[in-house]
Amino acid sequence: MNSYLLFKSLHLIAVISWMAGLLYLPRIFVYHVENNKDQNSSSIFKTMERKLYFYIMTPAMILSWIFGLVLIHTLGFDIFLNLWVQIKFFLVLLLTFYHFYLRRCLSDFKNDQNIKTSKFYRIINEVPTVLLILIVFIVVFKPI
Repeated sequence: MNSYLLFKSLHLIAVISWMAGLLYLPRIFVYHVENNKDQNSSSIFKTMERKLYFYIMTPAMILSWIFGLVLIHTLGFDIFLNLWVQIKFFLVLLLTFYHFYLRRCLSDFKNDQNIKTSKFYRIINEVPTVLLILIVFIVVFKPI
């Protein structure tokens, strides 16, 4: 079996799982804000948020990075000489920072200290979509 294709497949599976969480967690935050006065609902949202972040998103992010680095190693580190790879790497770093920003938001909800509105979470929910679109076009077309 071609190890490159195996690692590429595993990378794509991990990225899809990570993206699903990055897109879904802010939506849960929206519903959490809108139902925050109900303690029972708030408790359920806190559990959902925590499990999504720690059991799905974070392992998927780690695996995305591991398999991505394995792919880079397989292709050779000279691939970083290509501008499209540098741009992709930068955009993936932005996704990673966004991931950790969501962790901070999760902590605010956990400690009942969230002050952001549902509108705020609706807006930041678009961040991973924009980054995903840019990454896919850069990887597929390798324009630079």
